[in-house]
Formats: sequence, C-alpha cells, structure tokens
Amino acid sequence: MNFRIRRRQDDLAAREDPYNVTQASRIYFLPNLMTAGNLFCGFVAIVNCIQARLAESAANGRYLEATPADHYRYAVWFIFGAAAFDALDGRLARLGGRESLFGAEFDSLADVVSFGVAPALLMFYLILSPTQGDYLWFRNIGWFIGFIYLLCAAMRLARFNVITNPLLHPGKKEANKDFIGLPVPAAAGTVAALVLFLLNLADADKSLKSWALALPFLMLLIAFLMMSTVRYPSGKNVDLQTKTRLRTFVVFLAFVGGLLLYKEVAVLAACLAYIFFGLIRHWRRPRTGSRPKISPGSPPPNTL
Repeated sequence: MNFRIRRRQDDLAAREDPYNVTQASRIYFLPNLMTAGNLFCGFVAIVNCIQARLAESAANGRYLEATPADHYRYAVWFIFGAAAFDALDGRLARLGGRESLFGAEFDSLADVVSFGVAPALLMFYLILSPTQGDYLWFRNIGWFIGFIYLLCAAMRLARFNVITNPLLHPGKKEANKDFIGLPVPAAAGTVAALVLFLLNLADADKSLKSWALALPFLMLLIAFLMMSTVRYPSGKNVDLQTKTRLRTFVVFLAFVGGLLLYKEVAVLAACLAYIFFGLIRHWRRPRTGSRPKISPGSPPPNTL
C-alpha cells in the first residue's frame, strides 16, 4: 500500500517537473491555438507588406483590387490581431495552469514572426522609405535599422525565455511582474501605430518633412529599449477581481473615448506614452547608495 502511494506521489512530482520530457513537450489545445493565431496574423501581415510593394509597382497602382495604403493598413491590423492572440495565450495558460516549455518556445517563435519580421518590413517599406526626394537616403539606412529592430526583438525574446526558465527559479515565482525591457508586442504596436499615423497624414495631403528626420532615431530607440533593463508594467495582475480607484477608472474611460474619437493619433500617443512612462519611471527611480566596501581578502560581490 505504501509502495503504491509513493509511486503515485512520484508520478505527480514528475508531471509537475517542467523538465520532465512528457510535461515539457505537452501541447495544450487552447493556449497553443491562440499562439497559432498569433503566427497566422504575423504571416498575413508579412504577405500584405509584400502585396503593398507589388501594388506600388503595378501599372494601375493596385494589387488584388487594393491600393498600397490598403495593404499596409491590413498589415497593421493583423499585427494588432497578433498582439491580441499573444495576450490571450499567456493568460489562458496561466489561468488553467497549463504552462509548458513547448508553449513558451512556440510563443517566442511566433512572436519573432509577428512582432519582429512584420514590423521590420513595415519599417523598411514605409516608415524609413518616404517618397519625398529630400529623404531618399532613408532607403540606404532603412534596411539596416529594420535589421537592428529585428535583431533586438529576437534577442529580447531569447533573454525573456532565459530569465523566466524554471531552472533558474525552482519552486518559486517572481514577485515583480514587470517586464525587463520594452515588451516586443508593445514595440511592434508602436511601429504599427506609427504606420497608421503616416498613412493618415498621406490621406490628408500633409508632408512628413517637418519631423521625418526623427523617424530613424525613434526606431532605434524602440529597438534598444527592448534590450534595456528599463522595467515596464505587464498587466499580468489585472483580472476580474482587480480593484481600482474612481480617478483611475475615469481616466481609463477618457482614454477609451480618446481612442474612439481620434483613432490613429490616440493609438500612437498611447504607445509612445507607454514607452516614455517606463523611461521616466526608470530615471526617477531612487538609486541605491554607494557600493558596499569590500575588505581586503573578501570575495567580490556577485554582479550577475
């Protein structure tokens, strides 16, 4: 009898071990279905970027009966759709206790496509390739800045997988839910929102010349923030039981109203506000005092 109980306990421990072969490779339907939706949206966004270039080179300025601006807008909305799927897969996995190493790796691979390759193409095809003759040199640096963005996004995802690996935190979870570095979906959302804003300017026949020179620096800032140590709020603690103050609730309603009224401008403003909120909070965070003195012969402190 005791042998059976001990064997059952060993089986349960093996199932809870994230490095058990069966548990690590387990595919949970709903979370991984959301990840597949994320990957699908990223792939379609890339296809629409290519179709936008085909429309630009077509004699009638259209491809599949859509203009280049239409295809770019489709790409943007599919990137936003990928972000929605990405938020759902993690939340479903946490709510159901169905997290696995396979799911984490699958999610990162999908994020590289949706929030790495697709925004990099938008950056190269549209943001850093304006048609104004004065800025044709953008075409010579656009591909490089797009690659820097993609490189930082891939490294950011790899770092996230490393620092959240169960092997580094056996039997305990991190209390601080903030992201270290700008989240890749937020970076991609900022690029997508900027594309919507630029397309809106083009529809209104307004020129980019007044501030176009800031675009390369903004793209590089977004890329480098992904690999920074600046902390950004994650929203993982927000659920149906979350309480808030009346003032915060009113501000949130006003923010939603602004999104509905001003759309492209409000979306870009929200993305930039999130980016600079993390920067300002990082700069205003009180610094620790001087480093502890090390007596002769004592081992150096751990700087990892």
